Formats: sequence, structure tokens, C-alpha cells
Amino acid sequence: MQPGHFPDHSLKAGYDYDLSQISLLEQFGYEEVWLGEHFTSRYENNPAPDLLIAQALMQTNRIKLAVGAHALPYHHPMELACRIAALDHLAQGRLMMGVGSGAIPSDWAAFCVDGMTGEHRAMARESLEIMKKLWTDKTPWKYEGKFWTVDRIAEEWGAEGKLGWHMYPFQEPHPPIAMAGFSERSGTLKIAGELGHIPMSLSMNKRYMGSHWDAVEEGAAKAGRTPNRNDWRVVKEVFVAKTDAEARKYGLDGELGRYYEEYMLPLYRAFNFLGHMKHDDSVDDKDVTVEYLFEHQWAIGSPDTVAEKLSELQEECGGFETLLVLGIDYSANPEPWAQSLKLLKEEVEPQIVSPAAREETAAV
Repeated sequence: MQPGHFPDHSLKAGYDYDLSQISLLEQFGYEEVWLGEHFTSRYENNPAPDLLIAQALMQTNRIKLAVGAHALPYHHPMELACRIAALDHLAQGRLMMGVGSGAIPSDWAAFCVDGMTGEHRAMARESLEIMKKLWTDKTPWKYEGKFWTVDRIAEEWGAEGKLGWHMYPFQEPHPPIAMAGFSERSGTLKIAGELGHIPMSLSMNKRYMGSHWDAVEEGAAKAGRTPNRNDWRVVKEVFVAKTDAEARKYGLDGELGRYYEEYMLPLYRAFNFLGHMKHDDSVDDKDVTVEYLFEHQWAIGSPDTVAEKLSELQEECGGFETLLVLGIDYSANPEPWAQSLKLLKEEVEPQIVSPAAREETAAV
């Protein structure tokens, strides 16, 4: 959930819808929900997804929740380390933690962060290093970095031991950490591979997906690690209905089509990102439309059609364990989307062979 809202809906209505979706996903047996963090996008309008998670924790019992991802250049690492640790105690083991470097140019501009030369990735790496050190190094220290200076004061700093550092996460040493990559051969995913964190990717064309796993492997090799495809989270646009025609009606011709027509395609044009969506480099940018995405990019159709498309995605990118289904605001017509989630879980998932299952079969 980016979260994908429409500007003609109120913020409250959007947040209420997100909460209702999280409860529905738990009811249907989904395992994780990731909520985006953006500051200057009218269509991805949640600058504080951890607040939404705090509410969702009170309405659910099992499903794991995560910000996907905190844009680290826009936070002081001491402050964010405390917020995540506190939320982890509220979640009692249900919290995951996504981090990234930020990808929206208007956010870069608003926070005066240089997102063109790689400064944002350097800031993210330094911030994450500080946060992990706050959670794991229990001796007093002072970190003087390029972007932040942090003094990890003593646990009994003053007032007869009543003041001092004490904010450690509930999960030891910290919640599972995922890193979201956006660009081809993502520098952020190289860091994920090097540090052994969960990689997260958008599902684009074969070259783009291959470059993301190459980036993870490159980073892992630098640290002498072997990355595991079973950790890889991949985001995909999915809509399932009883028939292909019905799925097209509610997906392409419904809110998903509107969301891309109004927001995502103009955004990707501004990013020069359309090439990553093309099944063939000879396709002209002007021909990358919602119709084109329906034909070549999205997994929309009957259960059998969607299972075939997701199986093709597995083969093309070499395999991944966890599919993250892109969730946007379907509140104008919620029932077809609820049915899509149910069909995906009950009729599509059993047809998909994951990397872990492949390994088990090969071993037998």
C-alpha cells in the first residue's frame, strides 16, 4: 500500500480504507502489509505510516506490518530509532522494518537532499548504521558522520540513573530489515545484499528484474555473503476475477487503470522510467499506456490467467518467495477487489511454485 489514494478523497477516508484493508487481509490469510512513506505526493499521501500501523495493531492479531519504506534521509536516526523501537514493543513481534533512500524528486527538493548524485543513498546507509548501532552497541559512544552526529549517552546518564539511553526494540537485536530499490542496478539493493537485509523490488521487465538481483548479489559478494532468493519481496499489480473479461473491467477500466493514467505513468515519464516497463526496447514511450501495461506488465485475469502470468514472472527473474500485491484505494467499488484478494489466495497461490518449494522437490 503506497498508499495509493485519489486526491478527491479526504485523508481520513483514505486512512480508514487502509485500516479496513489490513483487517480484511488478515481475515483472508495474508502474511504481511507494507505501507509507503511519502511527503509531497498527493496520490501517496501518508507521511506517517507508523501511526497507521499503531492503529492497525489494535484491530488485528496476527498479520505482520511494516513501513515500506522509511525514507532515511528525511529522519534524524536517533529519533527514528526510538520510534521504531517503541512501535516494536507495541507490535510484540509483528513489526518488520523497511528502509530506503527516497525516490520522489519533490521530497528531495522539500528536504534539500541531493537525489541525483547518490547523496540520498549515502545518507540512508549512514542513518541505518547509526540506528543499528544504537540498538546493538550497549556501551556509550559518539558517532560523527558525514551527515549526522549522534551521542549514544550512558544508560545511567544523570539524575541518579533515571535519565539515559534505554530504547531497545522488542525483537533482538531489531525487527527484520528490508531495503527497497527503485533504479536499475539499484545502489540501495547493493547495500541490502552487503548487509544481509531483505531486498524489495518493483516488478518490471526482465532486464530490470535481473539487474536488481545482480545488485543484491554484487553487494553480498563484497561482504562474503550468499543472498537467498527466498528473502526477496517483489511488488506486482494484480487483479483476479472469475473471468478475464471481468478482471479487465474492474482492473484496467477501474481504479487501477485510473491510478496509472492519472499518476503513475506521468510520474514514470518524469523519471525516464518507462523503459523498465517495456517488453521490447523498440516500443515507443507514447505507446506505454494502461492498455499496454494490461497486455505486457500486469497480472490481471481469471485465476488461471493470473497464475500463468505470475509463474512467468518467477521464471523470468529467477525466483522469489514473497509477492507483494500493489494495493490502491478501491473504496468506490470495494467488492470486486475483496473478491480478487480471496481468489488470489485460494485459487492462484496454490498454482505457484516458489523457490523454496522447488528446492524441496529437487531434494526429494
